[in-house]
Amino acid sequence: MRRALSLARRGWGQTAPNPMVGAVVVRDGAVVGEGHHARYGEAHAEVAALAAAGDLARGATVYVSLEPCAHHGHTPPCADALIAAGVARVVVATRDPNPAAAGGSARLRAAGVDVVEGVEEDDARELNAPFFHAFAARRPWVTLKLALSLDGAIADASGGSRWITGPRARAAAHALRAGSDAVGVGLGTVIADDPSLTVRDAAASRVPPMRVVFDRRARIPLDAVLVRTARDVPTVVVAESPDAPSARALEGAGVEVVCAPSLEAGLEALAGRGVRALLVEGGARLAGALLGHALVDRLIIFRAPVLLGAGALGAFAFAPSTPLSHAARLRVIERRTLGDDTMAVYAVRELAPVPAAERQPAGQ
Repeated sequence: MRRALSLARRGWGQTAPNPMVGAVVVRDGAVVGEGHHARYGEAHAEVAALAAAGDLARGATVYVSLEPCAHHGHTPPCADALIAAGVARVVVATRDPNPAAAGGSARLRAAGVDVVEGVEEDDARELNAPFFHAFAARRPWVTLKLALSLDGAIADASGGSRWITGPRARAAAHALRAGSDAVGVGLGTVIADDPSLTVRDAAASRVPPMRVVFDRRARIPLDAVLVRTARDVPTVVVAESPDAPSARALEGAGVEVVCAPSLEAGLEALAGRGVRALLVEGGARLAGALLGHALVDRLIIFRAPVLLGAGALGAFAFAPSTPLSHAARLRVIERRTLGDDTMAVYAVRELAPVPAAERQPAGQ
């Protein structure tokens, strides 16, 4: 199953809105076929693995990182393909939360295939967290990414923030963009850095991520890169009380202005536009607002070996104050060394677990 999960990751940035899925076919203790869902609209992982295994799939065990689908979408049901191939056993990491596609395990059991569920389930759900979250919430899965100095600053005393981290860390950040439906920043970041928020130092995603600016009055400068390129890459400004002339000018430049009475309403509006995975890259005020309203699911910290000292802008300067005695200790999901920099992923909120009543024991 760990190999299936590793294969699934190869679909990063290519399968959305489908999840990333990997599959491995094993017969007599040897791998005879494997595959992954490489791109939205193309063959699913099980079909690719069965094709690789050929006749050796008959009587084999198939390990798949998500319950095989039971519906006709762009491709026929994977559960039917497994049954037709004559596999004896299917090991599933986790159930499919999509009611339109779920039911593959039941279909396999009805055909006499032994089915085991829940193997490496936590890792399988984490891999596709935005996909699972979409069926349990009205807002996108929010990942807050911050690049900090050793003393916790995101900008020096003059406001400069390029570049705190080195090239390997920046490439990893671009890979995060490639796996997101949208990349968001606050107005302060636009004014300070004039970012393009595109994927450059990583493999391009199938669909370029939407660019989002959280700007209460919709007063982003018209000469900002994001505005000047809005007709090339979808760009949205989320505003609570947009200035009418500014909003009209932005819309004339190809920017969509979304009026939302609150930050949460703004996130829900993005979900309505197909955003399941939102990567927020700052700045400090937006980070503080998201944390203050409990709207962050994952926190990713890139830390560089530099000290910025007095007057530097702290990454959490606008986050709500919490007494040490009540401060939650965040679960560490991953740690990585990227040249001289480090990257750590923290779980701020947990995915809702699969209800125990929905699980089926092996062979039933």
